[in-house]
Amino acid sequence: MKFGIYPGGRAGTVCSHPPDVAAIRHLVDDLSNGRPFVIREYVHFLGDPAPPDVVTSLGAEHELAHLTMPDDWYVDGNRELDLVVSYIPGAADLSGWLAFLDTVIDRYGHLTRYLQVTLEPNFPIPLIDGSAPGVLEALVLGIPHARSALDRRGLQHVRTGFSVAEPPEWLGGDDQFWSYLSSIPYQNFAAHVDYVGLGLYPDAFSPVAPRGNPGDTASLTTHALHHLRGGSLPRAHIPPHTPIHIVENGTPSGSPRTEQAQCDSLSDMLGVIITEQEPLNITHYELFSLRDADSSSTEPTGTLGIVTDTYRPKPALAVYRDIVRSTGPLPVTRHP
Repeated sequence: MKFGIYPGGRAGTVCSHPPDVAAIRHLVDDLSNGRPFVIREYVHFLGDPAPPDVVTSLGAEHELAHLTMPDDWYVDGNRELDLVVSYIPGAADLSGWLAFLDTVIDRYGHLTRYLQVTLEPNFPIPLIDGSAPGVLEALVLGIPHARSALDRRGLQHVRTGFSVAEPPEWLGGDDQFWSYLSSIPYQNFAAHVDYVGLGLYPDAFSPVAPRGNPGDTASLTTHALHHLRGGSLPRAHIPPHTPIHIVENGTPSGSPRTEQAQCDSLSDMLGVIITEQEPLNITHYELFSLRDADSSSTEPTGTLGIVTDTYRPKPALAVYRDIVRSTGPLPVTRHP
């Protein structure tokens, strides 16, 4: 299994400080120790014109100029860029969306290893793609469009996919989403999907049972993985050989939680994921996130990092580092 992380310091609209490039370099190098390591980043299609207040709230002012780190960092040191192209316009705009995909590929395609087309289109909350008008069409048209655009540019090695949030109980049900995908012929959509990403936060936004009891973090993780592979993906004609990437997984440390509880939860979730990687064909895991968005926040999104917003390591940093070093692929030596 390949491991990775989101290195920025933003969770939705929450962000307390600009990123510290030097700190990120040091921490990511320490985590990966030369191993292949996936770096997750986000750009947003907000429509034309993009609402200035939404642009500011998402920190999206300069996304097509640069990501969190300088360009060359994403392809050095066995790093692989997982780039999310999010669709959240205020009104359906499919032609603008497809043109934006082309623009993103022109700008970042040469740096990218995984291109995620839409962000959790089954999840209908504000500023997540599932709430955007026309998102289902944007997904179904966007995947084959991106594949063709990449191939025309000689970027056949870039894998294309999409992500969902699971399980549906957390969402109030997502049957409409999967029913729509079930109506799309295999050759029009699923045939172009190289992987399916999973956003997984079982204990972040609602209470869970105490550790070791039914309904705890570990059992909810198991349920989410099996529901996606055995229940949802077959409805969309996505076969077992299409891998699952855990593209976002995190647990907060802020009150009433503790940093030790974050360690326990992260260990439990990763224990399940590693156990299930072969039976469920899970090939990638990306932690959300490296840094807290706002360590003083009482919102769960503020304290998902394994370091604080000033880059002080939390105990969870050592937990994740040990798992990456003991379970991840060995360092790759690149010869001229």
